[in-house]
Amino acid sequence: MRQLVFVHGRAQEHKDAATLKGEWLATLRQGLAKSQLELPIPEDAVRFPYYGQTLFDLVSGVPADQAAEVIVRGAGEDSEQRTFAQAIIGEICEQNGITDEQIAGEAAGRVVERGPLNWEWVQAALRAIDRVRPASAATIALITNDVYQYLRNPGIRDQIETGIRQAMQPGVPTVVVGHSLGSVVAYSLLRRDGPASGWRVPLYLTVGCPLGVTAIKRALAPNHHPQCVDKWFNAMDDRDVVALYPLSRKHFPISPEIENKTDVDNQTPNRHGIIGYLNDREVARRIYDALVA
Repeated sequence: MRQLVFVHGRAQEHKDAATLKGEWLATLRQGLAKSQLELPIPEDAVRFPYYGQTLFDLVSGVPADQAAEVIVRGAGEDSEQRTFAQAIIGEICEQNGITDEQIAGEAAGRVVERGPLNWEWVQAALRAIDRVRPASAATIALITNDVYQYLRNPGIRDQIETGIRQAMQPGVPTVVVGHSLGSVVAYSLLRRDGPASGWRVPLYLTVGCPLGVTAIKRALAPNHHPQCVDKWFNAMDDRDVVALYPLSRKHFPISPEIENKTDVDNQTPNRHGIIGYLNDREVARRIYDALVA
């Protein structure tokens, strides 16, 4: 029997793995119902490795709407993190047509120069993004911090990856779904450990995936298609500022090329939530087809 592994991003705090797994499955069932389908495997063949507490602790457990301030304050001595964050936020501004004048307007009219040492610019840029893409600033701050810590902090990386390794079974065909940070984690792990671990992944499906963002892509280079993955399908809402680009040949050039769907209508406030992806008819159908193949 094939199995399904969900790899989450920043999870909702104060919920356990069973509750979150139930929410993901309920949403997937909504998507399947749009094709008159049902989940084709028992729930115990669905794995949900949970590392949400690790992510929650990265910002000291503060509410999401305060996360940007905490991240800015906490990264004060880490010039590499400042550069990483500024590059991502600057690219998001550029792709969303946000001008220096708009950013200055969010800094109460003060001149704020772009640069890795200027956290005032970062905060003003996040506020400007929020005006163009409502409810997005906290999400961007969190995912930027999450990805940086995962890539640069071995202790955090090990905490995140341990449960995913345990969920994968050698020789068992496993459909892997990665959302947000989870799409970065799963890609890194499948690429690095998949062949030696005997993992078989008929479908790797990513949603809300930031791998096309330049700073993230460069941090993971050289990039290539994981050998253990047969097919990679990526879905995004083009209003999702975390999934800034499709994983096309232009933005994430690997071979074989990733198939992209860019017209998901994600109804969550920031267009990035998992609920707005798994209930998409085609996303759910791709998962179903890979599980019954």
